[in-house]
Amino acid sequence: MKRLLSFLVLTTISASTAFSQTGTDALNLKSIFHEPYIPGNRPSFAGFSPDGKTLYYRWQSQDDEKTKTHMTDLKGKDLGVAPDDLQRFYTTSPNGKMLVYQQKGDLVISDAEFKNSRTIVASKAFDYDATWSSDGTQLAYVANGDVWITGIGESYIKQVTGKDDNSPSYNIVDWAGSNRLVLSQSDNSDAKEYYFPEYVDTYVKTGASKRGLSTTIVSAVDIKSGKISELFREKGWTSVRVSPTGNFAVTDFADPAMKKREIISYDLVNDTSYVLFEDSTKGWLYGRTIEFVPGSDKLMFQSERDGWNHIYTVNSDGTGMKQHTHGAYDIPFAEFIDNKTMVIATSKNDPGDIQLYKLDLNSDKQEALTSDEGHRRSFSLGPNKRYVVYAKTYFNQPADLYLIDIKKPGKEIQLTHSVPESFNDINWQKEDYVRFTSRDGETQLSASILKPAVIDEENGNPVVVFVHGAGSLQNVFKGWSFSYWREYMFNQFLTLNGYYVIEVDYRHSTGYGRKFREDVTNWMGKYETEDIQDGLSYLAENYASVDTSNVGIYGGSYGGFMALYAVGVAPQSFDAAAGLRSVTNWENYYHTNPWYTLPRLGTPESDSLNYARSSPITYADSLTKPVLLLHGLIDNNVGFQDAAQYIERLIQSGNENFEMMMYPSERHSFQDPDSWYDEYRRIFEFFEKHLK
Repeated sequence: MKRLLSFLVLTTISASTAFSQTGTDALNLKSIFHEPYIPGNRPSFAGFSPDGKTLYYRWQSQDDEKTKTHMTDLKGKDLGVAPDDLQRFYTTSPNGKMLVYQQKGDLVISDAEFKNSRTIVASKAFDYDATWSSDGTQLAYVANGDVWITGIGESYIKQVTGKDDNSPSYNIVDWAGSNRLVLSQSDNSDAKEYYFPEYVDTYVKTGASKRGLSTTIVSAVDIKSGKISELFREKGWTSVRVSPTGNFAVTDFADPAMKKREIISYDLVNDTSYVLFEDSTKGWLYGRTIEFVPGSDKLMFQSERDGWNHIYTVNSDGTGMKQHTHGAYDIPFAEFIDNKTMVIATSKNDPGDIQLYKLDLNSDKQEALTSDEGHRRSFSLGPNKRYVVYAKTYFNQPADLYLIDIKKPGKEIQLTHSVPESFNDINWQKEDYVRFTSRDGETQLSASILKPAVIDEENGNPVVVFVHGAGSLQNVFKGWSFSYWREYMFNQFLTLNGYYVIEVDYRHSTGYGRKFREDVTNWMGKYETEDIQDGLSYLAENYASVDTSNVGIYGGSYGGFMALYAVGVAPQSFDAAAGLRSVTNWENYYHTNPWYTLPRLGTPESDSLNYARSSPITYADSLTKPVLLLHGLIDNNVGFQDAAQYIERLIQSGNENFEMMMYPSERHSFQDPDSWYDEYRRIFEFFEKHLK
């Protein structure tokens, strides 16, 4: 099994004076967006040691100039910064006694303590993707895009493939027995080039980038004969697995529009294939996971076929399909402990409360491993299949890393303590987490509500709506935001200045089932706007002094799209909109990011109505409320073209009630604290001007 220390890069923090102010006085725009950050930096799990007794995580403390790899034991005892020689990507041999890792482009093997090492492959090429054979006697690896094998005890090197210069490089899926490999290739030859110009250097750069959907090719190669048999070739989304016995390979394929799914097994011994599972939807598929049951040819997969993401198993010949979990909840994590038991995470208590369970595949009974309320994510099961590490947060408690011993349910261990003590000196308001019914009388929505520090009984308090990005994302849950922690602090700052702040997990968000997400298919913006309006109605009905005649809305990326869309189509509900890095014209996004746009809207050529009615630029000519646009000039996700086209439409329609700021050195995700500060200073002043 491959193990690695995944060095997730956190936001770089420069050393500076620790945050020292207390109370609400400390919460100002400078302190929110400038380093060191008030809540500190979240630790990111990087991996287990080969023996499973030590955990590594990446973290930058308030006193460090850069992110470092730290160590802790299974009880949460801090073991300090990890030595450089332990910070390696490695793959463990089948018997667990040897490791292979890369060192300066060469492949090195050692014992499980990284000792007694020796270079096993050294070449002028960059050697990578080292994969142990099932008996541990051979290694397959890739160099210059071709696959090679080398012996462990017996010294030899053999080239397995010989691609031409125009063919895509090979990747190793896995061994299938001791004499066969399953390989994959990703063909991007029909990708098109798009441009995101860069202006801040001496000369303007084109910022060229190739975009498109790739074709996956899956092949089986006989090592002795060198014969390569193509199993699969399709453009779309494909996962590949090989059974532990080596008898079967499985492809899990979804078409480019993600409307149809087909899981196919290939009998590598008898040269035949079976369709194991098919699914289709009018929206787009989500939550596709496959994994073989340890030691067998039985496949586990996850599917939303019944409306929620659940666990199924099926034999590789298509027989014996069984659904193991049921109900109106999702399974965001599932991994095998052994061939009869899995550890899973579910939202069965509440969409915002994620708990861990042990699932018996024979009886389908679930045993709770955790019980305290909170939102858990980013799960990793240790090499000994006993310990699960994850990030956990609760209201106004930024996430730290926790561990649960599967043999000791209920005893969560906090591994990291990354939140500065000064964080708790601030009197953070605990949000109201509410569930309410939408206008259709059926759809349940989640919302987060923050109240103004001072209620204005005479004039009422204005409202600001925050809209999360990505579309397919969950941000309303029982915890501190993982993706929008700056915005969460800004929202608290708004309450100190007299605003109600509400966020609604609108339809399209994940964690609420297939229908909830797919309702927006072919018309993005429509149902999201209605859900936010219903949230405003709930706010007005249940909270004192809410002034819904003064409502601002803001968000970034998809949230920026929603801010501009909502103020364009529903000026009766929204009085000012601030859009950050906003999609204004979905046709632009289709060309540079078809993987996202095609499943949701189709193609501009055949589905032009979907694009027109979903794009804020369509409603720009008749815009009656003020808007603020903020965009990174070198954004290579949502190109600056979107902002430029929208502004041009406003100018040509005679609109004078808009503001714009560009950031010459920023891409989609801003990096400079000064840019973050400038952006939100403008948003705050914009709302102060138009909502009070």
